Amino acid sequence: MEQRAFFIEFMVNIGQIIRDELIRQERTVSWLARKLNCNRAAVYRIFNKNSIDTAQLAIISQVLNRDFFQELSEDLDMNERK
Repeated sequence: MEQRAFFIEFMVNIGQIIRDELIRQERTVSWLARKLNCNRAAVYRIFNKNSIDTAQLAIISQVLNRDFFQELSEDLDMNERK
């Protein structure tokens, strides 16, 4: 139970990180939907996720040219040190 509490306490909202990156790049939801071959509603669902399929995250990482896996790994590593 202790490990589960750790992950809940430090869980990163990956959807929010993706949304923030899209905004930082001044891209639109429609642009990302086209790149992911989905509709805008699906992109908004991604933004609301606390977790994401690794294959989907890999595609989004490529599209946005940002290594979200590295960031999540670094965040986990930093939180373990606390």
